[in-house]
Amino acid sequence: MIEPEETGYRPLGRARADAEPVGKPLAAKRLALVTGGHRRLGGIISAALARAGHSLAIHGSHDTRLDSHLALALEEEGTEWDGFVVDFADPEGAEELVAKVAERFGRPPDILVNSAAMFGQDRLESVTADDLMRHYAVNCAAPVMLTKAFATVPAGAVDRCIINILDQRIDHPHGDQLAYTLSKLALAGLTRTSAASLAPRVRVNAVAPGLTIATPDYDAAQMERLGEMMPLARLPQADEIAQAVLYLTEASAVTGQTLYVDGGAHLKSYERDFMHLCR
Repeated sequence: MIEPEETGYRPLGRARADAEPVGKPLAAKRLALVTGGHRRLGGIISAALARAGHSLAIHGSHDTRLDSHLALALEEEGTEWDGFVVDFADPEGAEELVAKVAERFGRPPDILVNSAAMFGQDRLESVTADDLMRHYAVNCAAPVMLTKAFATVPAGAVDRCIINILDQRIDHPHGDQLAYTLSKLALAGLTRTSAASLAPRVRVNAVAPGLTIATPDYDAAQMERLGEMMPLARLPQADEIAQAVLYLTEASAVTGQTLYVDGGAHLKSYERDFMHLCR
C-alpha cells in the first residue's frame, strides 16, 4: 500500500481547528465520505467515485494509507480529498466524523458510504459477548451515528444519499461468522428504517456484495469452483459493486432498496461460509 505522501498528488491535509474551507473549487462537485475507503472494496468504491468527479473524504479506522490503485486514481483525476482517522470501536467518534469533514471542506458531505467493517470467525458455540459488541459497534452502531450526524447537519437542497454496504448472506444466514452476520442484519434494518424516516431529505439504500476480493483463505481453484456454484455461474467483480454504489448516488427516485451484486448467491442457501466450501 502507498502512503498519501508518496504520491504525486498531495491531499488537502488533516481536519484541524484552524482549517480554511476549501471553498469554490468544490462548489460544482458532490462530496462523498467513504468509511473504510482507503483499501480493499472501500478503496475501489472511492476510486470509482473519484473517476465520477466527486471530491472525497476517506476514512480509516487506524490509518488512511491508500491502496496503490486508489492513490493512482486520485492523482490521475486531480481529486480533492483528505483522510480522516477515527476508530469506530467507539461509535461516538463516528458521529464527530461528519463535523470534521464539514469543517475541513467547508460544507457537509452529500454522499455517505458506510463501507467500514470488521469480520471475525465465530459460531454460536464459540461467540463471546465481546465479539458481539465489537462487531455491532463497528458494523452497525457507527453507521447509525454517522446516519444521525449526516441527516442533522445543516445542508443545502442538493440530492443527499447514504449507501450501506451489506452482505448477500443476509437473505440466507448460516452459522459461520455469527457476530458479523448479526451486525450486518442490523445494518439492513437500519437501511429500511432510516429510508422511511429521513425521506424526502435523505435517500438511504444498500448494496449487498457476494464473494469478490479473495483473502489468503482462498486459492484460485477454489474461487473458480465457487463461481460455478453461483446461479449466474460467476462471482462478482469489485468494480461491479462500485458501479452499483455509483448508480445509487444518482438514482434520485430510489430509496429503501438493497441491490445484490453477488452472482445470484442470495437466491440460494449455503450450509457454510464460502471459505469452507469447494476445498
